[in-house]
Amino acid sequence: MGPAAEGRHRVVVVGGGFGGLQAALKLSRAPVEVTLVDRRNFHLFQPLAYQVATGALSPGEICYPLRAIFKRRRNVRVVMAEATGFDLEGRRVELQAIGAPSATSIPYDSLVVSGGSHYSYFGHDDWRGAAPELKTLEGALELRRRILRAFEAAEVEPDPDRRAAWLTFVIVGGGPTGVEMAGQIGEIARDTRRDFRAADTRQARILLVETADRLLGTFPPSLSAKAARSLERLGVTPRLAETAVDIDEQSVSIRTQEGAVERVPARTAIWAAGVTASGLAGTLGRLAGAEIDRAGRVTVEPDLSLPGHPEVLAIGDMVRIRRDGEEPLVLPGLAPVAMQQGRYAGRLVAARLRDHPTPPFRYRDKGNLATIGRASAVADLDFVRLSGWVAWLGWLVVHLLYLIGFQNRLLVLIRWAFSFFTRGRGTRLITGEEGSRPDSR
Repeated sequence: MGPAAEGRHRVVVVGGGFGGLQAALKLSRAPVEVTLVDRRNFHLFQPLAYQVATGALSPGEICYPLRAIFKRRRNVRVVMAEATGFDLEGRRVELQAIGAPSATSIPYDSLVVSGGSHYSYFGHDDWRGAAPELKTLEGALELRRRILRAFEAAEVEPDPDRRAAWLTFVIVGGGPTGVEMAGQIGEIARDTRRDFRAADTRQARILLVETADRLLGTFPPSLSAKAARSLERLGVTPRLAETAVDIDEQSVSIRTQEGAVERVPARTAIWAAGVTASGLAGTLGRLAGAEIDRAGRVTVEPDLSLPGHPEVLAIGDMVRIRRDGEEPLVLPGLAPVAMQQGRYAGRLVAARLRDHPTPPFRYRDKGNLATIGRASAVADLDFVRLSGWVAWLGWLVVHLLYLIGFQNRLLVLIRWAFSFFTRGRGTRLITGEEGSRPDSR
């Protein structure tokens, strides 16, 4: 796409995640010129990133190139760059393009910012190297390397205590991501027992540390209890009402319910605890004088616009919504929330061009899903609560429908079917190895 057509409304969408992608798709049908900015050239289906981390899927099966998505949408231009700032008065987005020697900027008439979030280490950023997070494709690949490396190291480790440390996995955070990761590691340990000769992978110790008194805090207590029992059958030990107080490359220290600190020798730690908003939220808040909460979220108006700047819409994990006489509304950091807000933002921009009024954003909660393992999941839907086989089948269908690209849907379906019937994982590949051997530290 070349220069904007004469008189066309210019919309810049920052972020190619769930919210930004849906906003751009909605606007691609409107008489506007859209520029989608993202520092990656692909859309990551983040809910399945943990399956890349555990070797069930390959990266290409959960990612889709942004340019391929919009190749037939002639009014949408994709720019691979990082948004570094905003000029709200001049209506420009400041960019650092990939490979460009200097910063640049692009103008807009309407701006949609969907910067997302990343995991918060609660002031302990030094833990990041020892306990990677799972918000990016790079993080998923690093976790795959560490998880598979641990089993390989256990196979050649003669010392029983050191072998036990390699076979100990600690996941911090008992939300859906932590539960799904723990269940998958439990399945790896059980399904690969015949692949190794010296190490008995069934002896793997998988600890799921959660500060609250139950897992899956956004689910009803009955489903939380069922999820805990399913995890225990996979060899996972939920450590409820306990907190990780220190993490290094050799161990995780946990404060128990009694207040004592237990040092657990573990060579693999995974961080799946609380999140903090993208730094773009703070930038917008400071420029507009809007409130920013402790998690870095900026407070927006009921129509998702920035206070004092109706032409700027902020969506997804990085916002909370102002309500008269009440505390701002914080919606869960889930893909359906971002998708609904993205579609709403697209409709709002298009409606304004026609001078049509648009009601405030309202989230339609269709329920929560979380999978624990093969044929095991929990579902809290509008009208029913499910667990076991039925919930698992529902989880499969929903994720296949949300996945971008017919080819990816077909490949993932085939991969899942193969894995279910053979208990195999086709992408158990260790890549990006640091050092000459697993126990070089």
